[in-house]
Amino acid sequence: MKRVSILGSTGSVGRSTVDLLLRQPESFAIEALTAQSNVALLAEQARSLHAGFAVIGDESLLPELRQRLAGSGIEAGGGVNALIEAAERPADWVMAAIVGAAGLAPTLAAVRRGATVALANKESLVCAGPLVMGEAARCGATILPVDSEHNAIFQVFDFQRAEAVERIILTASGGPFRTLSMADMREVTPAQAMAHPVWSMGAKISVDSATLMNKGLELIEASFLFPVPEERIEVVIHPQSVIHSLVAYVDGSVLAQLGSPDMRTPIAVALAWPGRMHTPAPKLDLPTLAKMTFEAPDSVRFPALNLARQALQSGGAAPTILNAANEVAVEAFLAGRIGFLDIARIVEQSLTRLDHAMPQTLAEVHEADAAARREARQLLEPAGVTRIRPARGLTTRAGR
Repeated sequence: MKRVSILGSTGSVGRSTVDLLLRQPESFAIEALTAQSNVALLAEQARSLHAGFAVIGDESLLPELRQRLAGSGIEAGGGVNALIEAAERPADWVMAAIVGAAGLAPTLAAVRRGATVALANKESLVCAGPLVMGEAARCGATILPVDSEHNAIFQVFDFQRAEAVERIILTASGGPFRTLSMADMREVTPAQAMAHPVWSMGAKISVDSATLMNKGLELIEASFLFPVPEERIEVVIHPQSVIHSLVAYVDGSVLAQLGSPDMRTPIAVALAWPGRMHTPAPKLDLPTLAKMTFEAPDSVRFPALNLARQALQSGGAAPTILNAANEVAVEAFLAGRIGFLDIARIVEQSLTRLDHAMPQTLAEVHEADAAARREARQLLEPAGVTRIRPARGLTTRAGR
């Protein structure tokens, strides 16, 4: 039996992973499950999967977790140290699905143990790509991408002949505001931003999809996962979300991975790798699909994608700053403190004002992250928001 841990089991990716595990209980033993605050669902999952260890990130909820697990024999823990302990438990396969920079330390703990890490927490590579990939190589860890786009590339990328790859193409749905004018986007609400037209996701990633920042973070992640230089990583809008990404080869061949927009498919690819497993995901019916369309991203109305490419080109701490400032700005937007268009503006101002020196250690990554959050929060003050100038139309390859 494969021993499995899920870091972030109550989020959308975590719940999809639990669904697959429950369908084949004879194939998996559950070492650890973690959640930040959804203590009721965490306890329910732990009991259903007979987990060995359940951890709630919000330590104030640990007494309730213990009460809910009473008599089950399942060990309970709480707080940041317990999250890292869960990652260090002896699981063969670890789903890293804690949202945001908070997932970096537990993900790195699993990597340093030499585990197979199914990476759904893109922020780990965005914030600390050189550190995470360097530790993976040093410790013999295997990193399997779970984001549908990177998972698609993983399935059709010829790692034995990487020199034959001309470019990789990340697809994006375009989010719910793909056709809105700038004037209309100024008025959108958090509820509208979370209403993704295709995917069912959490609040933060839904807003990132609406700004196209999610695709920018994926661009940075792809640069670390695949041996292709940044200038040969492209983004194309594909509203139907059937083609999840493509790899173009020097001979003119373009290989694509297609499937219904269901996260259980890429999760299953990682969970069963190097084999395959059955999933309940709807099967793709090409005749009923009728057509697929593609368009270039609009870098004027959606500057976040250009900001991410600029951060990747700048290197050093710039991607860490980008991610941290975005997390602060998205949180403020969801709380109704700023407008939708202010998100990219706050990120750009934070990138402009802070030093981009390369973090060498996890502590230095945390320092860069904290500095970016402080800067972004200062920009959230009423005077700061009014000072924020419109995001520039940056001249980078993302504007093609």
